[in-house]
Amino acid sequence: MKDKAEDETGAGGAARRVTLRDVAKLAGVSHQTVSRAINDKGEIDPETRRRVLEAAKELRYRPSRFARGLVRPGAVTVGLIVPDVVNPFFPELIAGVIDAAQARGWQIVVASSQDDTSREPDLLRGLAGQVDAMIGYLFQTDDVITAAIEGVPLVVMNRRPAETIFAAVDLDVAPGVHAAVDHLVAQGHRRIGMLDCPPACDPARRSGFLAAMAAHDLPADAIVDVEQSMTGGETGLETLHAAHPGLTAVFAFNDLIALGAYRAIRRLGLDIPADLALVGFDGLTVGEILDPPLTTVHIDKRRMGELAVAQAQHLLDGTQPGPVFLETRLLVRGSA
Repeated sequence: MKDKAEDETGAGGAARRVTLRDVAKLAGVSHQTVSRAINDKGEIDPETRRRVLEAAKELRYRPSRFARGLVRPGAVTVGLIVPDVVNPFFPELIAGVIDAAQARGWQIVVASSQDDTSREPDLLRGLAGQVDAMIGYLFQTDDVITAAIEGVPLVVMNRRPAETIFAAVDLDVAPGVHAAVDHLVAQGHRRIGMLDCPPACDPARRSGFLAAMAAHDLPADAIVDVEQSMTGGETGLETLHAAHPGLTAVFAFNDLIALGAYRAIRRLGLDIPADLALVGFDGLTVGEILDPPLTTVHIDKRRMGELAVAQAQHLLDGTQPGPVFLETRLLVRGSA
């Protein structure tokens, strides 16, 4: 009979590391069961544990250096994927996840797609072999995500998945956007533009803006699509102002874009808010140091992370929770 190790080869005969999924297939159990058996996490039938360990021995399975170095035996480990750890939105969210996990005695492993959505499936597959559950701020479609996680419990953030196997933490965007437009209208603004960001895959902000403008019977034809960066906000504001010089206020997709717009407004020699009022979205603390400070729709990002961990807890306990929604609220400062 051919040695099992001889079968575990990749292209050109290069050896391929045996994974938990390989052990699970041979033992006829789930990935989670293999993880718990190998890490001695309890709640597993002794016969099942024996079968798993025999399969691991037969396949010559060895936990990766990553797992041995970072994963504490017996602890629940959760993988967290975010698009960009440098984007000032995500450190607060990550902190919320870590705090809530530590309160449960859990460990968190953080990975970033570096704003490249094509990397998400590989990140999910890599973490799936090391963790008990995952939390992801993801942009791939549900079917791609489902194939990549291979049964590992997953909580998605800032989206409403069609796949009911996911748990979710989504934003209640509309009230915050409506409050922003209502505030601008109350300040006397009638020509309000928007800097939108389609690549961020959050159409609720644009649809909320359109609905709020329609509720006030105001035109909403001054919208420019930008990339998610300060540079995107800067160039977008210049384009918006050139095309619609009569605008007196701008709503930005998020605070990062608003920071770039803020810089462009100043370079154009305009006063904030007298000549052009500006409202962002996300509630980044960096907006407080501007002069005047940035008015923004606030998201409790730390709370968002805490809710994601609570959803993961439900999944690990064997229940399928419905999506939870985090409120958004207007934080009025000096820019509008």
